[in-house]
Amino acid sequence: MSKSFLLVGGSSDIARQLATMLLDDGHQVTLLARDGDRVSELVGRGAHFVQGDALDESTVQTAVAHAAGLSEDGLAGMAHLVGSIALRPPHATKLEDFEAVIQTNLVSAFLALKTAGKAMLKSGTGRMVFTSSVAGSYGLTNHEAIAAAKGGIEAMVRAAASTYAGRGLRVNAVAPGLTETRLGATVLRSDAIREASVGMIPLKRINEPDEVAASMHWLLTGAPDNLTGQVLHLDGGMSALRG
Repeated sequence: MSKSFLLVGGSSDIARQLATMLLDDGHQVTLLARDGDRVSELVGRGAHFVQGDALDESTVQTAVAHAAGLSEDGLAGMAHLVGSIALRPPHATKLEDFEAVIQTNLVSAFLALKTAGKAMLKSGTGRMVFTSSVAGSYGLTNHEAIAAAKGGIEAMVRAAASTYAGRGLRVNAVAPGLTETRLGATVLRSDAIREASVGMIPLKRINEPDEVAASMHWLLTGAPDNLTGQVLHLDGGMSALRG
């Protein structure tokens, strides 16, 4: 049965793979993104594109309304994949840079939660998936800004799961470690940094984007109906294992 899904931050590497999986299933997919060129192939396959900023409330409302209108059952699922990172110690971080990380990651996530959740309440069902990070639960040097943003997302997911548990909505998150994406490449700037990063991971390897996309796809489409308020730690054991 075809359903309608919205991907906020639809031009990211992981979002494009997730969109491909959903399209392969025969679902309707709406992509909210700023860069139309990066999603042109998906649009050619039938995906819908809403161009704009995930921090603009009217744009997010437009994207949610469009996605909800593609199916008689309304909006079945929403994934939030907007992200940024700034790695500096607090004493060397400008306040505006800290605030920008919070806005891009956490405020846009709240806006997606608020808007998609309101649409899903009309149908009495729906699934939302947010993107956290290993930094949200594991103390990493110079990650204070992103840790605050992603930790906030994880806390927000748990609270929203409780708020909407009796209304048919399921709210979960994935928390990847370093992943081979454009954003990950800003961290893995050299062979030495890559080697040191891999050395911190019990499984001794960096995530592939399709692994994160597949996990989000499962949360949106295949996860048990009683799974809510959870954070899947896709970090090679980094946040839970030692040695």
